[in-house]
Amino acid sequence: MATKFKVDQKVVYPSQGVGIVKDVFEKSFKDKSVLYYKIYIEASDMVVMVPVDNAENLGIRQIVSAKEAQEALNLLSDDFEPITSDWKLRYQMNLDLLKKGTVKDIATIVRCLYNRSKVKELPILERKLYDSAKKLLEDEIAFALGKTAKEIEAEIHTKLEPPGAAPKIKHTMILDDDEDDDLMDDLSEGNGRRNSEDSEDSDDASDEMDSDDDFDDEDDSF
Repeated sequence: MATKFKVDQKVVYPSQGVGIVKDVFEKSFKDKSVLYYKIYIEASDMVVMVPVDNAENLGIRQIVSAKEAQEALNLLSDDFEPITSDWKLRYQMNLDLLKKGTVKDIATIVRCLYNRSKVKELPILERKLYDSAKKLLEDEIAFALGKTAKEIEAEIHTKLEPPGAAPKIKHTMILDDDEDDDLMDDLSEGNGRRNSEDSEDSDDASDEMDSDDDFDDEDDSF
């Protein structure tokens, strides 16, 4: 049976990275014979088996051309309007882009979160998403352009942060719902409770000391 991807062909598995088709084989599943791709993901040293009929739904695709890879690199230095200041909504929007997994979608995530980090440190989840997207971008563009991941990493940084360039965000973001702000609120409330408890403890300790003084006075009277 003819399949879209052949053995030894490099493919992209969204959210996993660049892989190579090691085998196309049949396997019995629920009394039916199902055709599978066996794909090796080098970045994570992992083998995945994907039903051929479901590969497109999962977003598995061939590596982009050198032209498309260069366009994705160039997109990193484009001006853009910042998206929502609600980090949870922003995170979900970028996560959806990652699942779609086109090289331009991944470049958009990297550009968005890198520039966001220049305004304020990213919450933990967004930082992990940024790192994942950047690694996926480096790997695919490196394969497409025939360069090393280190060389592409340097090019990505230059595109994101051109020497002497002004910030690319067109206006200042309104920051009103960040994960770290929520955390600080929780910490402040915790500190307030602790200070209140410490105050009560101090009052109790003071009362005990007063009682001791009274006892000492009674001793002196004997």
